[in-house]
Amino acid sequence: MTAESTVPSPGGQPRDLGFSPVAVLPSRGFTAGFRFPVRRPRTRPVSPVPLLAADLAAALTGALVFADAAHRPLLTALLVAASMLTRPHPPRPAPGVLDELPTVCGRIAVAWTVLATFLAAWSPQSALTFRTLLLGFLIQSAVCCAGRGLAHWRRRTALLNHPRAALVIGPAATAQRVAAAVLRHPRHGIRPVGVVAEHPDGAEGLPVLTTGQEVQRALIQNGVRDVLAVHASVRTQQGPLLRALAESGCAIWEVDADAPSYASRDQLAGFSCRRLDMGSGRRRGSAGKRALDMLVSGLLLLLVSPLLLGCAVALRLFVGPGVVFRQERVGQHGRPFTLLKFRTHRPADEHEAATRWSVADEHRMPWFCRFLRRTSLDELLQLWNVFWGDMSLVGPRPERPYFVAQFSQTYPGYAARHRMRTGITGLAQINGLRGDTSIEDRARFDNAYIDNWSLWQDICILLRTAAALVRPTGS
Repeated sequence: MTAESTVPSPGGQPRDLGFSPVAVLPSRGFTAGFRFPVRRPRTRPVSPVPLLAADLAAALTGALVFADAAHRPLLTALLVAASMLTRPHPPRPAPGVLDELPTVCGRIAVAWTVLATFLAAWSPQSALTFRTLLLGFLIQSAVCCAGRGLAHWRRRTALLNHPRAALVIGPAATAQRVAAAVLRHPRHGIRPVGVVAEHPDGAEGLPVLTTGQEVQRALIQNGVRDVLAVHASVRTQQGPLLRALAESGCAIWEVDADAPSYASRDQLAGFSCRRLDMGSGRRRGSAGKRALDMLVSGLLLLLVSPLLLGCAVALRLFVGPGVVFRQERVGQHGRPFTLLKFRTHRPADEHEAATRWSVADEHRMPWFCRFLRRTSLDELLQLWNVFWGDMSLVGPRPERPYFVAQFSQTYPGYAARHRMRTGITGLAQINGLRGDTSIEDRARFDNAYIDNWSLWQDICILLRTAAALVRPTGS
């Protein structure tokens, strides 16, 4: 049974997606044969300090109504605490103070209501009068709106004076149309400097960049910080380019150039847009993921060491010397590593080991080897790969370079799986995608796992994997 006969059909001939498969990428930051600068500092998010200072100053000003009240310091502290606790986390972006006026006044009203309720319950004789409540609410609201208005004005002025350079990616005509609209509305602080398209199409406007070298030159010379993807096909056909730009420190935005647009909180020159997370850089919680890997894999290696020794001895008796199987696999960012497994089958030669898809149905294997494969005990040695750092407990399953090259050319999104460390188990595996199953489905589940990654999701996948071991199906 050869690889060609066991790999699920992609439903057509392999497509040329315009980029090399991950297996042949020598290092991070390459796409289409060139390197983007990867050490630029990322764009700093909008500082919350000005709005936080405005909210704090408003709360302290509103507390002036307690001038003649008993326990004034305590009431002031409670008002400030209530005002800060009712702020949204993380703060929601707003173009101006009028847009957030209902929200600001609403949370100030909640803060004063909570304070009045607490004070009436704690000391009824000191309960706040309606006049005090109304006056305090109006003063704090007015000061807060004034302070936030000043902060928004300063931010808009900074955006107008120092707009961020941007590249627009998509069909030339559509990209030029979006770029022209953005240039007509500079208040958003984004200044397109070039269009990235496969063909110029004779469209007038900004320079059209058709090669990787031109994109690289524009990125460095203009200090590009934003990328606007203006067509639905960009994410599929230019995924590696978007990830390379994200690695270089650019913010990636998907802009809906059609009308009517989909509903969105973020708008750019009247176009709906949303920020895309391309899985670049270190995610928040990645240190926790690595700590979980080391802790769990280390403990499991200690606990199952007698079982590992027993499997090694049994394999030595049944299949002879060489009980550990070493095979090159493709890991994070296309870097190869040596995966360890118990040897349950001996390929005819190295070419067969590198290109044969599956031997799960080989009846000529000894019964003990079939038992190891059905129970996934042959995978236990990969705990060492996890402890060493080549793999993670949870992540996309690593594959051999031969198949990575094939699948990356055939299935959109397969190469994107390598933006996270590969794993022993993953979202695809707990959904039944093991062994001779759809590669397209695996890639979709793996990318969904990466896009929505959280440490708790890892724990849930590990628990579901442990439960699945009770009803093994083989690999």
